[in-house]
Amino acid sequence: FPTAIVITEQPVSVSVPVGYSFSLRCRAEAHTSLQYQWFCQCQSVRYQIPGATKQDLPVTAQQTQLYTCRINDLFRNVVFSDWVKVEVHPRIARGLLPQLWQGEPVIILNPSEQKVEVGKPLQLQCAAVGVPAPSYQWYQNGNLLEHQKKKKLWITHTKASDSGTYLCCASNSRGEHWTNAVDIHIATGKLALLVGNNHYQHHPNLMAPAKNLFELSLLLKQLGFQIVSLLD
Repeated sequence: FPTAIVITEQPVSVSVPVGYSFSLRCRAEAHTSLQYQWFCQCQSVRYQIPGATKQDLPVTAQQTQLYTCRINDLFRNVVFSDWVKVEVHPRIARGLLPQLWQGEPVIILNPSEQKVEVGKPLQLQCAAVGVPAPSYQWYQNGNLLEHQKKKKLWITHTKASDSGTYLCCASNSRGEHWTNAVDIHIATGKLALLVGNNHYQHHPNLMAPAKNLFELSLLLKQLGFQIVSLLD
């Protein structure tokens, strides 16, 4: 009787130099014999790969494409593997990859030092090759940035506290590789002078000048101001 097809090994995404040869793998189990068929998608065009009817799909990387594998049994049950991305890098500086590269992450693009005005966007970028494709994690001043897990670090509206030293770690099951550390300078350029006084001659005195100045200074700091406070 018909039973479910269970995929036991999904293909994995890779990030490789142009011309690199490798195989995508897919494995499944069922109580009947199984048939495999690989598909490819490039620039929104999806097509069946002629002759790609085995568990392993040999690939020589030429351009970035998506791949999936269809698996069906004798009862016409059908499942598809995950879509995976084969990211191809056409230009990699000579000497970056080890001669006997085994798929461990290798940084091919480092972020660059920048000076940004407060409130303006900040974008840092890195890239690495690896099999499987590396995952990314950004750090600022040695502290992990929880939501910065892509090749591009993006801060829409910078604050003065975004200044610091940044670097990124690319990792996969074969190892890890760190980018160069870069310094990012956030220029505030805005100065606020706050004056609180208990002894105004021509205006009512403030009820709590120290507390009011403190709360106002916190608000202005969030807007990127440097603060000078005077009391009495």
